[in-house]
Formats: sequence, C-alpha cells, structure tokens
Amino acid sequence: MSADLNTGRNPTSVLHDNVRQITERTHHLEESTRRALQCLPDVLTEQQIRRLKEHKYASEGTTLLDPLMQKFWKRLVEYCPLWVAPNLITIVGLIINIGTSVLLMYLTNGAKEPCTRWMYFFTALGLFIYQSLDAIDGKQARRTNSSTPLGELFDHGCDSVSAVFVTLAGCCAVQLGLYPWVMFWCCMSSYIAFYCAHWQTYVSGKLRFGILDCTEAQWSFIVIYLIST
Repeated sequence: MSADLNTGRNPTSVLHDNVRQITERTHHLEESTRRALQCLPDVLTEQQIRRLKEHKYASEGTTLLDPLMQKFWKRLVEYCPLWVAPNLITIVGLIINIGTSVLLMYLTNGAKEPCTRWMYFFTALGLFIYQSLDAIDGKQARRTNSSTPLGELFDHGCDSVSAVFVTLAGCCAVQLGLYPWVMFWCCMSSYIAFYCAHWQTYVSGKLRFGILDCTEAQWSFIVIYLIST
C-alpha cells in the first residue's frame, strides 16, 4: 500500500484492482474445478437419474408390531418442529446407533468378552432412538411437503449402514466372537436378507413387508441387549 501511495495511485483504484484480480482467480478456479468434475466418471447414468426422479414410494403388507408402533410414531412426529429437515432426523438417528454399537464392540473386545451392564442398556436405547427417528423421517417429509425420491434413497442408504452395525452389536451382546464362523454366517444372513428385500423392491417397484420384518428384528436386538444387562 505504501508503494502505491508513493507512486500516487488512488487507494480506491488499488482496491478495485485487487477485487478484480480475486474475481478473475475465482472464476479461473471454478472453471478448473468444472473441467476436473467433467473428467470424472458418472455415478449414475441418465436413465438411472430419470428413474430416480420418477420414483414413487410404494409398499404393501403390515408387520406384527407396526400397528402398535405406528400410533407411537404418529404422536412422536408431532413434537418435531416443522423446520427440522427429514434427512437430519435420519442422520442423527444413524449417528446415535453407530456410536453406541461401536462403543459396545470396543468394550466387548471384538465380541469376545462381556462389558458393563449400562453399555448394553445404552445400545438398546440407541437402537430404539434410531428406530423411532427412522420411522418418523418420512412422516416429517410429508408434514413439510418435502418428500423426494432422493430422500427415500438416503433413508434406505442409512438403513443399509445401520444393518451392519446392529448385527455386529447383536453378536457382541452374545459374545459370538468366540465362535467366528457362527458370527460370520449370522452377519451374512442379515446382510443378504436386507439386500434381497431391496433388490425385490427395485425389480417390482414395491417394498413388501411380512408378518415378521425389520421392526420385529430391531425389537429382537433390543430385547437381547436388555437381557444382557
């Protein structure tokens, strides 16, 4: 600045020149970023993007516990402020579930040792919170008129991640780490069942629920955690 003053330049013109240079560099950076992104392979094809936009959620069937739990979930969503985004509800529940599950895995030394009773209780509580928040995120989306196919995709993506941690935490609660092959097949059967259910949904366009389904499976794990206390 002192050099500019010595040369007699107006400080305002110096400021304008600096702003212009910053703007030019920003545009250059944006253009470079755009070109770099264009070089990356497409995650979804045009047909898949079109199908995603046209997708509408459809399901059929009722599980054994759903009629009872729906009453609770409908009351629960009424306490949720309208400004809360549905995806935020989903991710908060997932973080809580993962946090309690990972802590249980750590304290049980890889499903080989028992841990403190309070940890089993908190794992059960974490799964219950996740189940409740996962059940009301769609209701919140309909309350706020913000339902989108991408939101449903995000919800099921979180479910797939949760299925991994819930199954592993359940194995930790009964110390299946002492029987590696049994633990392996318990985990694989859970993952395969989840994958097949959504594969069937992808093919038929409908998510079909049986008498005993995800709600009952989650409650089974909650009971296992509570018994372990």
